[in-house]
Amino acid sequence: MKKLSFLLALLLMAGLFSGCDFGDDTITLNVYNWGEYISDGSDGLMDVNAEFERRYGVKVNYRTYESNESMYTLLKSGAAEYDVVIPSDYMIGKMIQEDMLAKLNFDNIPNYQYIHKDYKNLEYDPNNEYSVPYTWGTVGIFYNSKYVSTEEVEAQGWDILWNEKYANKIFMFDNARDSFMIALKKLGYSMNTTNTDHWEAAYKELAKQKPLVQGYFMDQVFQKMTNEEGWLAPYYSGDGANMITGEDGKEFIKYHIPDEGTNRFVDAMCVLKNSPNKELAEKYINFMCETEVATANAEYICYSTPHTEALKELDAEVSENPMFYPPEEKLKNTEVFITLPEHINKKQKELWIQLKCLRERPEWWPFSN
Repeated sequence: MKKLSFLLALLLMAGLFSGCDFGDDTITLNVYNWGEYISDGSDGLMDVNAEFERRYGVKVNYRTYESNESMYTLLKSGAAEYDVVIPSDYMIGKMIQEDMLAKLNFDNIPNYQYIHKDYKNLEYDPNNEYSVPYTWGTVGIFYNSKYVSTEEVEAQGWDILWNEKYANKIFMFDNARDSFMIALKKLGYSMNTTNTDHWEAAYKELAKQKPLVQGYFMDQVFQKMTNEEGWLAPYYSGDGANMITGEDGKEFIKYHIPDEGTNRFVDAMCVLKNSPNKELAEKYINFMCETEVATANAEYICYSTPHTEALKELDAEVSENPMFYPPEEKLKNTEVFITLPEHINKKQKELWIQLKCLRERPEWWPFSN
């Protein structure tokens, strides 16, 4: 009996020192995040949500989505209510504009001090009022070095995805923003341009490329590249790392960030304006910014961490790997996606539909049959 009392006292003390002032298992915190985007206890790492539940005595209802757009559509429809959501940069800007996010009380998020300055005051949330960076990464070219040389990729950059030599061995993103980003950067334009002529020119480039492309894919590209069904694929550094370092990883798959520049994306934690649990949601964000938690998440999901102390805890083979943490000269031409004006979003959507419906080679097709 004394032993039980002693353990109970320890648990109560742990609750006090961890800020556990909720302690009501009838309270549910609803969290909406990307799939496979949090440490879940596998690989011997922390089960992050289970630890938060234990620490604060509440329930975490954790659900996932596949894209920023599907997340936005669900929330906008009012079909579901969440407290914490983790969108990407440009979608955060859109949600701020539409008054969907709550301003954060950073008194409840003291661990924000560990977020590197390079990931604060970015264009989508310039005053750091609505979001706390969770992960970041780059878009680059994954290539099969058995068939495509490093020298070729480095010399040609984005142009290699238009090289007739690799016809039917090229994959492209199955989403408009990333595909147009590549074409815009190939042409020397900003991926956030509001010049409609630039978007028309980018469409023309993608139309030229289409006959060379085996298919437009998202996550399917992992297996297709490791199975050597294709040899060149632009993709996200974090997810794409599974092609190299995962269970089915192949040492012959390499990664390159083109010198013309690319997208340096940021996903960040936000609280929805209609959240009934705003303070608890902020404590969840603060918990996610604890060094041990941020380290577990970085180790599990393979995306780059903006957390300065977590970075120090990672193995050198990760923290010194240029795929995850490129040198500054590789990042100098990168941009963060921002929310585009509505008329540009409409233009992009129309051009993307036009591209996907394009079946025949356009009249300006430059290669021989």
